[in-house]
Formats: sequence, structure tokens, C-alpha cells
Amino acid sequence: MSALLRRYPFSVKPQEAILILITMFWGGTFLAVQYAMTMSGPFFFVGLRFATAALAVALLSLKTLRGLTWLEVKAGVYIGISIAIGYSLQTWGLQSIPSSKSAFITAMYVPLVPVLQWVCLGKMPGIMSWIGVALAFIGLIFLAGPDETSLTLGAGEIITLISALAIAAEIILISAWAGKVDIKRVTIVQLATASIVAFVTMIPAGESTPTFTPGLWGIALGLGIFSAIIQVTMNWAQRSVSPTRATLIYTGEPVWAGIFGRLAGERLPLLALLGGALIVLGVLVSELKLKRKKQAPLPVPDNELHRQES
Repeated sequence: MSALLRRYPFSVKPQEAILILITMFWGGTFLAVQYAMTMSGPFFFVGLRFATAALAVALLSLKTLRGLTWLEVKAGVYIGISIAIGYSLQTWGLQSIPSSKSAFITAMYVPLVPVLQWVCLGKMPGIMSWIGVALAFIGLIFLAGPDETSLTLGAGEIITLISALAIAAEIILISAWAGKVDIKRVTIVQLATASIVAFVTMIPAGESTPTFTPGLWGIALGLGIFSAIIQVTMNWAQRSVSPTRATLIYTGEPVWAGIFGRLAGERLPLLALLGGALIVLGVLVSELKLKRKKQAPLPVPDNELHRQES
């Protein structure tokens, strides 16, 4: 605990306060999406949500789009596919598990990132990353149990865990193209791609277009515009907020989701709450880095000093 306190001192800058506010609202979106699933199928909703987000970002970046390159199209398409898989599966899972449980399982994408980097890129994770993964997976088993005597993964939990893997892949892809592309142009391409992929997936999934209701339109358009605003705000805020501080703030997302779920009547058992706490702890631990102490230079004998001076 003392290591965490030293690494994350409790002083909050205005940019960090904004990220905290965004994280709080983002935690509430799990409950909003779950409500939307009573009016729509997952793929249509994800398609409509990201189509709105793509349009909102495009309207704010019309001049920037003129310089779109093939590399940016390629990067945006790959990232967009991973977004579509991640959010579609997450939304699908919300049809059968509570929003707070979905949020905690989704948070596992943070410790999963170094594992995927090891599998795909051969970059071995550090010891703290492995400890974080272990804690998160123990937490997942506790969280997945529908009651305090069963520790099994149901269909909703498995689907949501796969969505966390897709989100982790998204993070790796973004890092791979970071510094090589324009963020705004790639963001538009990836959001548009995610929307198209989700709409097209409706066909093999046998999902029909739902009846358009004010509630469905309100949630989808609201989340789409909110996603666009968040993207721009995060890019601005993280220019002066370190990645470790940002990760600590984002770790609050499932906590806020749990609070909102509780207010909405969700009651997770004690074992599930313990599992959620272990996942959050795993996320934090995976971001810690062990610092090796620098060895003090060996003292030079007096006769050696005299030799150097002569």
C-alpha cells in the first residue's frame, strides 16, 4: 500500500479532475446500455452508437480529413474492427449479467494488455504485470459465481471476458501506430469501421432492426456524442497527465458502475464484491514497476588514485 501511495500522490490537477468526472459518467454507461438492450439487439445498438460518434467527430474535424492517408485508413480499420468486437460482445453480455459485473470483467483489459504483447510481440511482461494478472483472474472467478457457493463462468461472463481481450487488442493496435498517424483522422475511420462492422454482423447473427423509440434514440445518440466528446477531452487531458496517473483514474470506472448499479437495485453477493475488488487491485498492481536500486560505485584504493594522478 505504501508503494501505491508513493507512486500515486493525492494531488489533483484540473485535467485529472476532468478525467475523474469522465470516468464517473463512463461507469454509468454500463447501466444505460443494459437498459437499451430491452429495446434493441446488441449489434444494431453498437452500430448506431458508433455511427453517431463518427459523425460527431467528423463534423469537428472536416478540415483535418483532407489529409487522410492510406496508413491512417489501415490503422483505423484494424482498430475499428477490434472496437466493434469488444463493444458488441460487451453489449451482448449485458443481456445476461448485471452492469456492475460487466464493468469489473471489462476492467481486466488492463492486466491483459502485457499478456497479449507477450503472445503477439514476444515482449515479456514484468513480475508486477504477472501478479496483476493473477489477482485479476482470481477476482474474475469470485466475481463470476452467481451465488456464494458456485465459482463457474457463465455464458455472459465468458462473452464479456472475450470483449475485454478485444479491447486489450485495441490498446496494443493504438500503441503500434502512435506517432505515425493523425489522431483525429484515425479516430473517425475507426469509429466508422466499428459502426459498419456492427451493422453487417446483424445479418449472420439474425438480428432484426428494432422499433425506433425515443428512449432507444436518446441513449444511442447520447452515448455516441458522449463518446466523441470523451475522445477529444481525453486526448487533451492526457497531454499533461502521466499514463500511470490516468490508469489509476480509469480504474475507478467499474467502481462507479458498481455504485450506479447498486442505486438501480443490483445486489452482488459478498464473494462477487471481493472478486471486483481483486480485479481493481490487479489493475493497479499491473501498472506498478519495480525499480532496481543503483549500485554505488566501488571505492578506488588509495594506491590506484595515486597511479591515476601520476
